[in-house]
Amino acid sequence: MVYTTRQGGLLMPWKVINQMELKQQLINDWNTEYFSISALSQKYGISRPTVYKWLKRYKHFGIEGLKEQSRAPKHCPNRTSKEILNLVIAEKLKNRKRGPRKVRAQLKRQHPEIEIPAVSTIGYWLKKEGLVEQRKKRLRVPPYTQPFGECNAPNDSWSIDYKGQFYMKNGQVCYPLTISDNYSRFLLGCVALEGPRYDPTRHCMESIFREHGLPDAIRSDNGTPFAGRSVGGLSRLMIWWILLGIIPERIKKGCPQENGRHERMHRTLKRDALDPIAGNIKEQQKTFDLYRYDYNHNRPHESLHDRTPSDYYRKSNRSYVERPHLPEYDHDCLVRKVHHSGEIKFMGRNFYLTELLTGLSVGLKEIDNGFWQLQFSFYKLGSIDLRKNKVIRNLGSIDLRKNKVIRN
Repeated sequence: MVYTTRQGGLLMPWKVINQMELKQQLINDWNTEYFSISALSQKYGISRPTVYKWLKRYKHFGIEGLKEQSRAPKHCPNRTSKEILNLVIAEKLKNRKRGPRKVRAQLKRQHPEIEIPAVSTIGYWLKKEGLVEQRKKRLRVPPYTQPFGECNAPNDSWSIDYKGQFYMKNGQVCYPLTISDNYSRFLLGCVALEGPRYDPTRHCMESIFREHGLPDAIRSDNGTPFAGRSVGGLSRLMIWWILLGIIPERIKKGCPQENGRHERMHRTLKRDALDPIAGNIKEQQKTFDLYRYDYNHNRPHESLHDRTPSDYYRKSNRSYVERPHLPEYDHDCLVRKVHHSGEIKFMGRNFYLTELLTGLSVGLKEIDNGFWQLQFSFYKLGSIDLRKNKVIRNLGSIDLRKNKVIRN
């Protein structure tokens, strides 16, 4: 690196001095006999015992004594012995796919008289010996940690799910898409589809929205196409719901009981509409339509005081909008547009979110020094930590609106 003045003259950069050079300067100053111990302590900003320490080392070992020495203890009684380490390595080499827990269990069976190290210790030594293969980190769907909204009236909350697929008599696979109102148990849709894909799912939901209006929230599991592995668990379907003003709620992984009403309906569906299974998609859809009418209008429910879902369900006051409004943000939010790369530019840095939001805007609100809340419309996606220069994927989605739902 070369520095110049305005007149074109060369300037030298500041010389960087390391600790070793400072120690040598201290020794040189002492050898001049102009400095006392206290003066050296003040000049170099160290304590008097530290000055004595380096002078003593220099006296006994010369310049080599000024180098940093290992701080490891000279004696470690709990250190793993070479004999046990050899046993661990030998057991690992028998089957390299086994982890430290399995290795320890095998050694305890084979050598009950020996005190085998802890799993963490075995894992440390296996990694140090290069016997551990690094796993590729799987990107999982971020969890939804907020409590579900209250369900006190029709259309407060709907549930959506794909019931387990099955083969029809023609060998084709059928995926039943089911949508129900959580308050009245009204089965809004039961559609036979060829797979859990975005386009047919959205097409079915558009028909239901036109007929019944929009709910305040939709509850689903974390599978395709309802949720994705991107920031905030976003999927194309979820983004569409948010633009319509619908709160996406997701149950915990492996906890179908959080969607218990819908799962109970699936049990009735399996008993009444899938025995026997139809020959093809068209015939199966006819069976589903008959089942849906009977379930809504004829079958009494104990939870509804032996009345039918149609006695309780009412159409939503919120009409479906073909072209929803773009997201809006409060005045205290900084708004950034998502580029085609899925990134936003914020504070002079690029942060990757997801390509699913390309062309749409996100809001950023400072909640701490260097810590910014990231949201899409009313839905919290996660946070940006400027100190670590990273996006924290979903600290729990939250409804940021003052009112429960923004009415169209």
